[in-house]
Parts: sequence; C-alpha cells; structure tokens
Amino acid sequence: MNLLLDKFTDYIGSVRKLSDNTVESYCRDIKQYIEYIESKNIHSFKNTNKTTVITYLLYLQKNGRATSTISRSLASIRAFYQYLTSERILDRDPTVDLESPKVEKKLPTILSGKEVELLLDQPDLNTAKGTRDKSMLELLYATGIRVSELVALDLDDINLELGYLKCCKNNDKERIIPVGTIALEILGRYIRDVRPGLLRGKPETALYVNYKGERLTRQGFWKIIKGYKNKAKINKDITPHTLRHSFAAHLIENGADLKSVQEMLGHSDISTTQVYAQITKNRIKEVYNKAHPRA
Repeated sequence: MNLLLDKFTDYIGSVRKLSDNTVESYCRDIKQYIEYIESKNIHSFKNTNKTTVITYLLYLQKNGRATSTISRSLASIRAFYQYLTSERILDRDPTVDLESPKVEKKLPTILSGKEVELLLDQPDLNTAKGTRDKSMLELLYATGIRVSELVALDLDDINLELGYLKCCKNNDKERIIPVGTIALEILGRYIRDVRPGLLRGKPETALYVNYKGERLTRQGFWKIIKGYKNKAKINKDITPHTLRHSFAAHLIENGADLKSVQEMLGHSDISTTQVYAQITKNRIKEVYNKAHPRA
C-alpha cells in the first residue's frame, strides 16, 4: 500500500504540480489512514469500502480531532481513491457520495494598526538579525504575500528602484506587487548592509537567508514571528499569515476595492477575498455599538 502512496505522491507533485505543502499534507493524511486500516488487518485497498472510510472518520472524531482536520483527511483520502480508480487499480471509489463534515468558517485574526506597529517595532535594527527580521515583517505587511512566497523570493525578484516585487505561487501567473516606502527603505538596508555578511561569500539566490547563508524556511520564520509576538506582549493568536490578513483587512477598511485586493493577494476566487470585507463590517458594527448613545 505504501508503494501506491509513493506513486500517488509523485503524481500530484510532478503531474498535477501541487505545492510541496499540499503534497506533504496529503501524504501525511493517507499514511495515517493506511496505519488505521492495517491495524484492522486490511492490507489491500481492494478490501476497503465506504464503511471502512466512515469508520475511520468516526475514529478520528472519537479521538478528538477537529472537524476541519477530519474534513481535510477525507479530502486527501478521496483524492487518493480517485487516483486509484483512474489508474484502474480499483474498480470503484468508496468515497463517492460521502459528504464532508461541515466546517464552521472562522474569521482570521486581524491586528489593529497599533498592534501592527508594536509588532514591527520589536526587531533591533542595531543587529544583523534584527534588520533582516524587520525587513521581512515590513515586507509581509506592505505586500500581503504568503509566508511561503516570502521565503521563496530571490534577490532578482526585488526592484528597489521602481518599488515592486515579483511573486509567483506554484508556477501560476506572476504577480507584480508594489512595495511601500518604509518597507523599501529597510529592505534596501538589509540587502546592502546585512545580507552579504550572512552569506559570507556563499553563492545564494535567496533574498532572505539564515546565519548559515542558506534560504530561510517557513519554520524558521514562524519561530521569529512567535518570538516577537511574545516580546510585544500581544494577547492574540498570531500565525505567519496574520500580517497577510491584516494587510487585506486594513486596505479594505481604508477604501480599497475588493478586486484590487484580490489581485494583490493572488486569490483565484473573489469570494475568498470577501471574508475581509466581512471582518471590516463586524468592526464597524462593534465601534457603532460601543459609541452610539442609542445602540
């Protein structure tokens, strides 16, 4: 069964061109499913059926897995079975007509303008690390790009003179995103004064590098932002995506149109962008209820 998983992983990575994170997520979910059915003495996918899948989902629920996790696991298993049937390894797909559990959509955490300033003021500009970190945080908030896109940036993707960056997600259409003056200033300082010292002569195309002169990872950045969140004593759950969410919400709050924000964020569907308009409406209502004497 693991051999079939390897073939599926290769297929979604090389043929369907899914991102590394998506491939990793699918692989992890299906491995856990395989471990479960093997514990039930099932050693071939031909011996599984709809009941097998439903029983596994109930097993996840019984073990306290979140509805979103169960829904994602089913999506991974469904994609795997679709591959097996398309390759004629199986005659039938046991996940057909299986409904995913309904996931309550939670609005993303948004920082206020003051909280953004507090977070961005934490890095120490008198150090190489602080200058690099300040540059990353400012660039995230200035452009709204994903953390995966941030760490994937190369030096050639930045145009300091014209004030923009090139961003491309999973070989999709290239996005040209303007960069504000504050982010540009600290970015130029990082490129000029800090990056060469971190590289120590090593040839590296990555824009942001660690102390080994190698491309910074998403995990590395997560540790960085978590450290500054604690230092700033911000009592909100901050993730690497929080600055992206705040960027979008603050733009819409200050009059930007949804279509422009959609293009900058790289959303294929505008309904994904509309969640930020909902956040803005909620905040306006909250202000009204607090301030209006007859609210």
